[in-house]
Amino acid sequence: MVKTFGEFILFLQSMLTRTERVKILWQRTLDEAILIGIDSIFIVMIVSAFIGAVTCVQIAYNLTNPLIPKSTIGYMVREMTILELAPTITSIVLAGKVGSSIAGGLGTMRITEQVDALEVMGINSASYLVLPKILAALLMFPLLVILAMGLSILGGYLAGTLSGAMSASEYVEGIRTDFIPYNIAFALIKSVIFAFLVSAISAYKGYFTKGGALEVGAASTGAVTNSIIAILLADYVLAAVLL
Repeated sequence: MVKTFGEFILFLQSMLTRTERVKILWQRTLDEAILIGIDSIFIVMIVSAFIGAVTCVQIAYNLTNPLIPKSTIGYMVREMTILELAPTITSIVLAGKVGSSIAGGLGTMRITEQVDALEVMGINSASYLVLPKILAALLMFPLLVILAMGLSILGGYLAGTLSGAMSASEYVEGIRTDFIPYNIAFALIKSVIFAFLVSAISAYKGYFTKGGALEVGAASTGAVTNSIIAILLADYVLAAVLL
């Protein structure tokens, strides 16, 4: 465990030495941002909308006390979405999609000796291949989380009104009740930390892949598993420290 953590730290350090020119790094980051962010919009939209809808329906089902106003449903959907569901569930979904893609891509490059070819040409492969992926993840994860917040609340609105559990005015009243702007900042801080964990862990797993095609698959699986565990641990730590 200690040896692996030390190798991970040295791997991160190697990315910051002999970095590429800013123009090349920026172009590589934009290319990775398209793969990480733009290509993940559809799955994030589907997951977040249905999470909001299911959350609203389940809260309405359990909220049977006539003394509690129906607007409480909208309030609870907003709080659960912003504080936990949008940043954490979205990051877990992206860990499966983006993390496996990063690990698989780098693992394939490693076993086909493309990484070694870059090193022979005098290019810092860690900086050229990995750093743009991490920067792109840091840029796109918060944007995807913001999208997930909006669509989850919208999904709750549609589910609550179409099912007859509450009126549109009651839901809107609920999501406007006692709003704390800091919660948005907290969710975005979580998304940045999760982005770094997913991209860095997945890149580490793929970059140091040894063997053949079976090992690439194992690296992808390990990247997703370790990323999800890291997200859950970081989620607890951040909640305990920042809230």
